[in-house]
Amino acid sequence: MKIKCITIDDEHLAHKLLADYITKVPMLELAGQFKKAADALEIINAGQIDLIFLDIQMPGFTGIEFMESLQNKPLVIFTTAYSEYALKGYELEVIDYLLKPIEFERFVKAVNKAAKQLMLQSNNKNTPEKTSANKEQDFIFVKSGYKSIKVKLDDILYIEGLKEYANIFTEERKYTLLERLKNLELTLPSHKFIRVHKSFIVAINKIDVVYGNIIEIKNKKIPVGRTYKKEIENTLRLRLK
Repeated sequence: MKIKCITIDDEHLAHKLLADYITKVPMLELAGQFKKAADALEIINAGQIDLIFLDIQMPGFTGIEFMESLQNKPLVIFTTAYSEYALKGYELEVIDYLLKPIEFERFVKAVNKAAKQLMLQSNNKNTPEKTSANKEQDFIFVKSGYKSIKVKLDDILYIEGLKEYANIFTEERKYTLLERLKNLELTLPSHKFIRVHKSFIVAINKIDVVYGNIIEIKNKKIPVGRTYKKEIENTLRLRLK
């Protein structure tokens, strides 16, 4: 899945940071950067854009005024240094609201929200019976030496990140690949996998026990990071409803 995006901001440093973040996320494709909102109208009206990273406080034409003027709105993520516009952002149904200075991890979460929404929109356009072209991919390829090995998503128990490497654990074996955990997280469906620690991603339906700051999968004790605990609790609570 490729998400074509643009950035609209009157600050050069903001453009530079967002462009750097966008290049680090494989699903994103940067289609343009604009200092004035009006300059982006042509590419937006042509229907070529899926997502806008939009600053709010800009001279002349604010991000909010610009968004309200659009007929066919792409998805929008507000990027701003001012928290007081958050309520207005929700009224306009923006995907997310990123406060500057923007951290990469928070940026990725916002992009994942956009990806989910685009997937839903795509599914709603399709007929009830999915074709092979739009059916969700149920495997990934893991490069081992000169070989690429197919690993079914349903076989994965958990993934451990080790700086530039990652270990994928199934019941049968362990796969080691040269890939950062953050990049792997972007390729995995969020309804099947969840980040629980800076070094671990787990398969949600493989979780056996949760207690304190520990998750158990097949007797393997996996730590739960403090910043991930609330999201894990919410995810598991929704599954129990």
